[in-house]
Amino acid sequence: MSIQPEVTILILNWNGKKLLETYLPSVCKTDYSNLKIVVADNGSTDDSIGFLQSSFPKVERLILNENYGYTGGYNRAVQQVNSQYMVLMNNDIRVDSKWLQPIIEYMEQNPEVAIAQPKILAEKMPDSFEYAGACGGYVDALGYPFCRGRIFDTCETDTEQYDSNAFISWASGACMVVRKSAVEGIVLFEELFFAHMEEIDLCWRLANRGFLLAVVPESKVWHLGGATLSNASSKKTMLNIRNSLFVLIRNLPLSQIIWKVFIRLALDGIFGIKLLTEGKFKHFVAVLEAHVHFYYYLPLMISKRNQINKGNKIKSIPEKGFYSSSIVWAYFGKGKKKFSQLDIIP
Repeated sequence: MSIQPEVTILILNWNGKKLLETYLPSVCKTDYSNLKIVVADNGSTDDSIGFLQSSFPKVERLILNENYGYTGGYNRAVQQVNSQYMVLMNNDIRVDSKWLQPIIEYMEQNPEVAIAQPKILAEKMPDSFEYAGACGGYVDALGYPFCRGRIFDTCETDTEQYDSNAFISWASGACMVVRKSAVEGIVLFEELFFAHMEEIDLCWRLANRGFLLAVVPESKVWHLGGATLSNASSKKTMLNIRNSLFVLIRNLPLSQIIWKVFIRLALDGIFGIKLLTEGKFKHFVAVLEAHVHFYYYLPLMISKRNQINKGNKIKSIPEKGFYSSSIVWAYFGKGKKKFSQLDIIP
């Protein structure tokens, strides 16, 4: 019997003692022989470390001296991982015992796949796809993200309609399996992002280098979501809008950047006006703040784009997993609320 590739499940935690109490037990029951579980603690002050020491002594602990956010925390933690595969997993993920094996088998059979994700269902509504990843992420022609099973705020019920493996354009940062060799020598996440959209940027960078991303629905997990920043948070609105613009600057072909960013800025303006008319003043201000940040950091992002793509000119958008039309028009203009209604071949 061949030895299974070594896998490290890396869980980033910040003041998440209660979440670890609830969700870590299922992760520890993962049925995979060559497995390490590491909790990287982002400077918690809620006795998360003491709880791990007393309740889960076999779980390794990596203690960071402050809260570096999702991006900075993982950038520091992955440097300590030497396994062939890394699972980046939120601390509010529940799994079944057999969840890991199908993804590892798939990635072993498909060495061109750098990152894969499981099917992600909602912990509060277990038969529904979860917002952050659902059954694999896609990006449209203007860089708007959506999912197989979730478009904007419409999350579909899982009836196994998307249970085939598929190439995607991004895997969810809530739970992704990363081939360590594919990310050697690169900065995993852009730390200026802090949180939100960083996994889309990473996946797009890897796709520009010729790697593929995939979803393996035979593997499934359940995600609570909103444990750090809820959808009601204006900070989340700011980060999503600002970081989405950064993703375009860093990854689009030069011939497409100016006109696509211009359209995105205009659409953000329309969205901001909508928020204002709905009385969501803090979120309206968040849109303005996102644009101020975007212009302020634009020279830095252009510089980082040049560093990222040195010697690798971006000629076109990758074909696999990218949607060539507008998801905004499909959803709001044509009323296509389900992924199956889009003209996308898995």
